[in-house]
Amino acid sequence: MKRACGVLLPMTSIPSNYGIGCFSKEAYQWIDQLKEAGQSYWQILPLTPTGYGDSPYQSFSSFAGNPYFIDLEELISEGLLTKKECDAVDFGNNPSYIDYEKMSESRLKVLKIAFQRDEYEQKEEYLSFLKENQNWLHDYAMYMAIKKRFDNACWMEWAEDIRKRWDYSMDYYNRECKEEISFYKYIQYLFDRQWKKLKTYANENGIEIIGDIPIYVSIDSADAWANPKLFQLDGNYMPKAVAGCPPDAFSDDGQLWGNPLYDWGFHKNTGYDWWVKRVEHCFKLYDVVRIDHFRGFDEYYSIPYGDTTAKNGHWEKGPGMELFVALRERLGEKQIIAEDLGYMTPSVKELLKESGFPGMKVLAFAFDPSGKSDYLPHNYDRNSVVYTGTHDNETLVQWTEEMDKESKNFAETYLNNKTVYAKDKYWDYIRLAMMSCANTCIIPAQDLLGLGKEARINFPSTLGNNWKWRISDKMLNKDVMEKIYGLAKISDRLSYQCQHKEWLKKQKVLEQEKQKKDK
Repeated sequence: MKRACGVLLPMTSIPSNYGIGCFSKEAYQWIDQLKEAGQSYWQILPLTPTGYGDSPYQSFSSFAGNPYFIDLEELISEGLLTKKECDAVDFGNNPSYIDYEKMSESRLKVLKIAFQRDEYEQKEEYLSFLKENQNWLHDYAMYMAIKKRFDNACWMEWAEDIRKRWDYSMDYYNRECKEEISFYKYIQYLFDRQWKKLKTYANENGIEIIGDIPIYVSIDSADAWANPKLFQLDGNYMPKAVAGCPPDAFSDDGQLWGNPLYDWGFHKNTGYDWWVKRVEHCFKLYDVVRIDHFRGFDEYYSIPYGDTTAKNGHWEKGPGMELFVALRERLGEKQIIAEDLGYMTPSVKELLKESGFPGMKVLAFAFDPSGKSDYLPHNYDRNSVVYTGTHDNETLVQWTEEMDKESKNFAETYLNNKTVYAKDKYWDYIRLAMMSCANTCIIPAQDLLGLGKEARINFPSTLGNNWKWRISDKMLNKDVMEKIYGLAKISDRLSYQCQHKEWLKKQKVLEQEKQKKDK
């Protein structure tokens, strides 16, 4: 990746009407702000539908888009909805946080009105969309329609005939759920149309989108229901083992994620076809893809299904470089970031090196008083992406406020700055990241704004208070954006468009000086 910088801000956090960030005019304005600030990247979280715990990493599909992101105002302008209809719905009344319960109750109801009014089946664009996405779309739409029939239960709790996709049962539900299946296809069409329009605008303005692909899929997903052979399931389609992380200094019980594990032997025999299709689909949505939990491709942690903790798990070998060779042979060279955080074994380091993907460096992990952390800037390789923090971390302000005394002293010594007030200290860390030799630097929006724990995105291994924070349209004022621009300029990270603008400005000054001299 080129020497450049960008900002991490989830789509959900964009300021907009109707309760959640979406593909609205505010998203276009955000792209304009990134452009003016000399940025080259906008990093987002997965765009897939949220499932358990409202998490984008526990989705009902690894291919579908989140219908919450569909801009209702655009549908109003097209005559498919009225402003009165949208305003009458309760999407939540706190502009700083998302109310997912109200969102789930109301968003699809409003979209159903547009579905019933639109003559979508007559549109060539819709027919092309169906054809281009036939490998996943019908399974997803059918899954969601049947899920509704079973009171939103996971497919493992459905009747055996449809759980195992027996032919007569599939025919029955295709008939009985025909309209609902069409509805779910329709809202995917709306999502696809609006997102492509927004992404095109970003690219035309010099902004590339960094997306995110979770390594695992949810058990409550169309992926698992439609393709059970891809996973370690028994003869009754129940998981043999599930994913997680072992106990460590932060958790005595480890982390029990509960995702089904892949049957990597089956994937190998298919030439990793499903993975190729999944990654290919991601690159239709994004310009750069961050692969979550990269370590799992080298070795993955297997926990017996039914265990209540991760204590009894063990490590198994993953596909290793074979998978990435298959991706490269089928898709060519792609821009991929490896999420290589946490404990790195020698074999994971070797896999990262062989893949050629840039790894991640997070300043929030750097200031171990021993001074031996790989996340300290003087240890960076150019082929890496530096972050002040991620969506799973405390904000920079919260982190600096809660640092233990030894770590704080070490950080201040490293920065050679003990005099700056704590409330301004976060800029020192942003500057440190921007000045590092890492080719790419991504700063979470909350860190640029100096926000505290109230703006944290996710608290790993917890439920009920995650993925909710939203930015205010007044937060990113001109002074903040000018400061970001200045840092991008001095650290040689300005976007190509801004570099050209700076060059033209310099040429104009030189020309004026020449004219004065000639006089």
